[in-house]
Amino acid sequence: MPRAHRYFLPNHVWHITHRCHKKEFLLKFARDRGNWIKWLFEARKRFGLEILNYVVTSNHIHLLVYGDEQRDVLPQSMQLVAGRTGQAYNTRKNRKGAFWEDRYHATAVGTDSHLVRCLIYIDCNMVRAGVVDHPAQWAHGGYHEILKPGRRYRIIARNRLASLLGLKQNEDLSSTYAGWIKTALSERCSRQPCWSNSIAVGNHEFVGQLRERLTGRLAKRNIYKALPTEHSTVNQTIKQSKVPQKHTTPLPGHDVQEFPRLTSSCMLKEQHSPYSACLEGKMTVLSGESGLFWDLYSNISNS
Repeated sequence: MPRAHRYFLPNHVWHITHRCHKKEFLLKFARDRGNWIKWLFEARKRFGLEILNYVVTSNHIHLLVYGDEQRDVLPQSMQLVAGRTGQAYNTRKNRKGAFWEDRYHATAVGTDSHLVRCLIYIDCNMVRAGVVDHPAQWAHGGYHEILKPGRRYRIIARNRLASLLGLKQNEDLSSTYAGWIKTALSERCSRQPCWSNSIAVGNHEFVGQLRERLTGRLAKRNIYKALPTEHSTVNQTIKQSKVPQKHTTPLPGHDVQEFPRLTSSCMLKEQHSPYSACLEGKMTVLSGESGLFWDLYSNISNS
């Protein structure tokens, strides 16, 4: 099985997914999910991780963060949270071996209406699984704090989240987000793999610019269609809100009539072909598509 891909560029929103070893339900107990959240709070305090949303399920987690110029904040935070959670579980269960399935996967998310869809996708995870009927019924997620932040032990960076959404922190964020969730639940909550297996998801301009900034083999990757762009109810709701879309020309303020629906949704994907799959009984050479090999041993191709 190929390893999860991780890339980082500063000043981007990143959707993190991390699965338990062999997709086992190692987080099925509430105490372990709560322990993961406790160490997430500790990562925010120690490293200044800006958390936009999260959810802990029975066998994997979703985490939405904003990465600034400090590129070590995210890996250090994930190492702390994942390591301490697995260590506590193994000690209690007298268990040995890996708790997590390899490393986490990171997907860059455009800060237009794609950010709204990613937030909703995270909170509706347990609804899609049929465990609950509403995100409010699942205690181990960021939905509760987005709507009603507590006085202590806050995890969600509401200032950053409201700024990215173009909303006023205390006045609009809670009511607007509750409306988005209500609208999303009225539609079919289907799984969207692009959030968990892509390098980037956003409009064509965002994905194209990100591809140009990434070096090596990623510069040759194709851009694919990600989410449906038909005029759905969710599109209508986002248009009626104050969420700004990213454009090459500035928008005239926050006039809700000026914001278009989701008309472009693309993703940049990594190919899972690090070596030639030819198993015939004859000698073959490495394919030019084996980008990982040529990136590591470029001197061979030049000799």
